[in-house]
Amino acid sequence: MSWNLKGSYAETCSCELMCPCNTSLDHGATYDYCRVVLAWDIREGQVEGTDVGGRRVVLIADTPKVMTDGNWRLGVFIDDGASDEQFDKLVQVYGGQLGGPMAALGPLVGEMLGVERAPITISGDGLRHGVRVGDVIDFEIEDIVPFGKPDGTPVRFDGMFHPVAPNLTMAEAKRSRIDAFGIRYEGKTGLSTSEFSWAA
Repeated sequence: MSWNLKGSYAETCSCELMCPCNTSLDHGATYDYCRVVLAWDIREGQVEGTDVGGRRVVLIADTPKVMTDGNWRLGVFIDDGASDEQFDKLVQVYGGQLGGPMAALGPLVGEMLGVERAPITISGDGLRHGVRVGDVIDFEIEDIVPFGKPDGTPVRFDGMFHPVAPNLTMAEAKRSRIDAFGIRYEGKTGLSTSEFSWAA
């Protein structure tokens, strides 16, 4: 059976502007680790015939300085509005069992910290993107519009190696409070897109 997901995405990580890991996974992070929250707002999609449109998924990861060294610690949140069937299907997608981008990252994960249901709110207003997961994650990032761009077009990475998409908008954190699955950090930089598309 096949699956596909479309929607928007936002993340914030502990690196300074800009995150070296997003340049290439084999570039060392700003510090001796990279801690990141990745959030998907699934606008439409199905997993093996189950409609998952309107659902939200948030991952939190703690990785070594060089991500390709592996041994990532990873926790997953599925929004508490998901039915049991939706929950199970999304866990399979984001756990990598059904192929796709998360399956490709699977060999880098050393420890799964758990999967939890939680109230998840993901908002977008122009250049600003907010993510809230219960009382453990709350951040807002703002896309960066460079000096001398009167049309307001933000800076984008083009051709990057990232599990979400090869082209993402550069952002910086405006607010950050993150303490989940034993991973605590201050988000400083970020990425976003209004259009991610996954399929396998």
